[in-house]
Amino acid sequence: MSDDHQSCSILSAGEPAATRSAAPMWIIVTTLVLLFLGGIYFDRHSGWFDAKVYAPYASAENLGAYQPQSGPAVFLARGRKNYEAVCGICHGPDGLGKPGQAPALAGSQLVNCKGFDRLIHIPLAGLAGPITVAGQGWNLNMAAMGAALPDDDLAAVLTYIRSSWGNTAGPVAGDDVKKVRAAIGRNPQPLGGAQTMAMPE
Repeated sequence: MSDDHQSCSILSAGEPAATRSAAPMWIIVTTLVLLFLGGIYFDRHSGWFDAKVYAPYASAENLGAYQPQSGPAVFLARGRKNYEAVCGICHGPDGLGKPGQAPALAGSQLVNCKGFDRLIHIPLAGLAGPITVAGQGWNLNMAAMGAALPDDDLAAVLTYIRSSWGNTAGPVAGDDVKKVRAAIGRNPQPLGGAQTMAMPE
């Protein structure tokens, strides 16, 4: 055997080799204990499973039993739902309007007036041209966003608007909407701001 070959064999025999070894048992046990203790802490302090969070509702059906089934509360809830779906996009969920897009309904003289014929006319026919709302000038067009709503749904929306965000005007009934809808006909044209304000309340 040559000297070179013999030296290579000696070097190869002395090199460390990678071997598989199990993790120490104390690390596994400590990890499981920490996870268990963390779960107990999370359960006691997170509130996810606390009865105070969920009681007395055990299911969605049980929760439904606590909801008002009739009366003004249901009418307002219906109005809020339709407002948020149709009107809130422009006028905002808080009724404060959006700059350059739609005026505020909170504190608006169009909302807080004694009568509501003018207020009903606006969503049924639309609005065009300059108008002053809550002391601020607007020169935008509004489509007849409420024309597709049934009379009772539009009445609920207007009642919700007239009783929210500090507004204190009275409710609107479905028959009131029906009367205005019949008066303006099937193809109403949007009125300008001056024409709208000249209408009787």
